[in-house]
Amino acid sequence: MPEAKSPAITVSAQAQYIEEQSDAEAGRFVFAYKVTIENTGDAPAQLISRHWVITDAAGHVQEVRGIGVIGEQPRLAPGEAFEYTSGCAIATAVGTMRGAYQMVAEDGTQFEAEIPEFVLAAPGMLH
Repeated sequence: MPEAKSPAITVSAQAQYIEEQSDAEAGRFVFAYKVTIENTGDAPAQLISRHWVITDAAGHVQEVRGIGVIGEQPRLAPGEAFEYTSGCAIATAVGTMRGAYQMVAEDGTQFEAEIPEFVLAAPGMLH
């Protein structure tokens, strides 16, 4: 009996405040974030597009959708990982990001890989 292969994608992200590009008086707080996307399943999968939900401390929400990440649509074999760095700006010193990557498995099955929520915070803003 054939064994079904299933894709499984694990996403982790870490943010860093970019002080030299931020301007607190103007309400501009810039963050870089590094994302690692790892294929933890037993079937290849390709990242097709992204959907980010960025929320600042005032409750203002930005949604970002687009094809690929940093101009790429990486294909990940089982055990492979793809890492990239990007950035965003929000109007408050604290916020959050979360989202999903739209993926397609080798057999054409489409699925989402969740991007767990992570915190954007200027230094000294969180205890």
